[in-house]
Amino acid sequence: MKFADDTKLFRTVTDQTDHLLLQNDLDIVCEWADRWQMKFNVSKCKTMQYGRKTSAIEPRYYMYGEPLEEVSSEKDLGVVFSSDMKVALHCRDSYSKANRMLGLISRTITYRNPNILLNLYKSLVRPHLDYCSSVWNPYYSKDINLLERVQHRFTRLFSELRSLPYEERLRQLGLWFLEERRSRSDLIELFKLAKGISDTAFNEFFYVSENTGTRGHSWKLSKKHCHCNARLQFFSQRVVNRWNSLAHEDVDALSVNAFKGRLERRRRHQMDFFKDI
Repeated sequence: MKFADDTKLFRTVTDQTDHLLLQNDLDIVCEWADRWQMKFNVSKCKTMQYGRKTSAIEPRYYMYGEPLEEVSSEKDLGVVFSSDMKVALHCRDSYSKANRMLGLISRTITYRNPNILLNLYKSLVRPHLDYCSSVWNPYYSKDINLLERVQHRFTRLFSELRSLPYEERLRQLGLWFLEERRSRSDLIELFKLAKGISDTAFNEFFYVSENTGTRGHSWKLSKKHCHCNARLQFFSQRVVNRWNSLAHEDVDALSVNAFKGRLERRRRHQMDFFKDI
């Protein structure tokens, strides 16, 4: 897989033969780069293994005869991936960046007009907490609460709201819980896949249930069986139940903006719809 100047090779490795095949792939890529005079910088190339390690398999991989560093986490296109498939490291990274930006706003902006601060928060702080959330949506309470602390801190910038409960402060500022925004983002991403708006094929992640019944809508999805918790929380699994709970008029929206409007109305009538806990 290639994106700009990033190149990724991957393979399921269960025995020494698979290991040798992946090493052969690396050798072919190195030869291709040499032929086009674009030699890889080996010091920036790393390997990461997902799943259980097998002692019978040699973990080392080489480029141009040099061993590649094996890591347990790495940032790829702005998202921190971990070998254990957990998102705690990315949550801490997002929290740190958003918190620093919020601190900068708090120190430099003395005129606490709600419209000005809200625009600054939505454009400079919240994108760090929302970016690509369909890939890394947290499911542990500690990670969910960590991210929410940034928005909690932002709502306390308004002296007239500090005595109010957090939920009431959000209501008066017209904000959602960050957990709700991530659930909303999942549904919007699935809507784009279902309507063919996304470049990714719908059937790469989902398939429509054959047993639609008499209730719900015609785009009901089947949920695949999985054995591990990380897989259970993957995008194609966690979004299914909430998507199946939508009404006909929601999934039949003619555009993404119309679908967003339907989700807004659903939240007004069913406040807990976008929350898991």
